[in-house]
Amino acid sequence: MRTGVGGAPLLALLALLGPLAACSSDAADRGGPGTSAAAPRPSGSSGSGDAVRRPPVNAAFDYQLGGAYPPQSKVRAVSRDRAAEPAPGRYNICYVNAFQAQPGKDIARWWQREHPDLLLRDDQGRTVVDEDWREPLLDISTRAKRAALAEVVGKWIDGCAEAGFDAVEPDNLDSYERSKGLLTADDAAAFARLLARRAHDEGLAIAQKNTTDLLERRRTIGFDFAVTEECARYEECPAFASAYDGRVFDIEYETKDFTTACRSWGRKLSVTLRDRDVRPAGEDGHVYRHC
Repeated sequence: MRTGVGGAPLLALLALLGPLAACSSDAADRGGPGTSAAAPRPSGSSGSGDAVRRPPVNAAFDYQLGGAYPPQSKVRAVSRDRAAEPAPGRYNICYVNAFQAQPGKDIARWWQREHPDLLLRDDQGRTVVDEDWREPLLDISTRAKRAALAEVVGKWIDGCAEAGFDAVEPDNLDSYERSKGLLTADDAAAFARLLARRAHDEGLAIAQKNTTDLLERRRTIGFDFAVTEECARYEECPAFASAYDGRVFDIEYETKDFTTACRSWGRKLSVTLRDRDVRPAGEDGHVYRHC
């Protein structure tokens, strides 16, 4: 994750909650407090991803994590938070913060009450937090904890399928880089495999979100396409373009990087310019352009 999903970091809240602070998505998360259980998964799926519908190549794309709004007529693919409804007539990608927990007071209390052992903690028992976004990391360090978390996140993925999304975008695959050495790339790959299996069982395609270090494992994990942030700025576009044969949705947040990406990759990748807070259309500061 290289940008937030709307709203300022809740520093005061985390200070109040102390070492046990933990968070998740806004709105009563599917599978979280105040929600019903997801519908049973369909049987008979191979889990291979062969039957899922992958996104179109180089389709105009809108990244609507800060709030849903009617996409422009040219837009063929949209990513929205899992609490939102899919956009009619488009290829819909469901955003799930799968490796970290988003700010939200009610959800923080839910994590503490229901799954305190699934939050990553240091040797002093303090929650390990992504300092940029004040998001506690989920503990994917053991097979047992990955299995437990896959059930929690799996219900969210089930909810995406039930709502009518075509694909899922699990964010923060690279959380191990912010884990103070407590997590590894192997842990991330192993957990991602569980999520890919769940998504495919639900008939959903699954995206690799950033993280070039795991590109070589994309097939063993089961990723079907990629969602990247600032691949031009970080000079990652060639690697993703080659790995996914152009099935890449790239979001740039600076005009100069967007211009570079369009000039070099606009004919092969889907490149979008958004404001960093990904504000809805009509809100001050909203930016949306496509090559």
